[in-house]
Amino acid sequence: MSTLLAVSGSPSGTSRTAKVLHLVIRRLAAEGHRVRLVSVRDLPPAALLGSDPDHPAIAAVARCLAAADGVVIATPVYKAAYSGALKALLDLMPQRALAGKVVLPLATGGTLAHVLALDYALRPVLAAMGADHVVNGYFLHDRLLHDTDDGGVRIDESVRLAFDQVVDGFITALRHRTPSVQPTTPANGTAQRVVVEVRTSTASPTRM
Repeated sequence: MSTLLAVSGSPSGTSRTAKVLHLVIRRLAAEGHRVRLVSVRDLPPAALLGSDPDHPAIAAVARCLAAADGVVIATPVYKAAYSGALKALLDLMPQRALAGKVVLPLATGGTLAHVLALDYALRPVLAAMGADHVVNGYFLHDRLLHDTDDGGVRIDESVRLAFDQVVDGFITALRHRTPSVQPTTPANGTAQRVVVEVRTSTASPTRM
């Protein structure tokens, strides 16, 4: 099975984007994939805003990215673009950090006017980072996300099948992925509490 990296681009502590990403993580883990989660809100603001790729936390993310076969990137849409915190993180990754990886972009937002943000804002950045296999992504309107009693989120049944098919497409692409030489990443620094690993579909994420 594949080693995957899931990136939550939301700066919010009550983010529905992050909750949607956890749904995807559980699905991927249930398929036997090893999934690590990085949330931009857990990374040191000074390192992100100061463009410090050598900070231990940023270097740890770069190593996780280098080791991943596939990447899921989820972001809220603000003013027709992905989050600034996510942009700050992507800017600190190696130039061709996504080369040879399968990438699934996901987004949430409060208006259908933001639907094209995946294709016109995020996808060009992924391509610039060397991604040659970006599968079809999905935009979820906020009104299609329903809070659950356990603090999670439920995707409205009207779009759940379409969303599941997008995740299925990512899983299928992983099976047919052709490995390539991975880019060199910073070797200095140690991982801080920025990565979450999910081993099974039922286990709760635990911090490394």
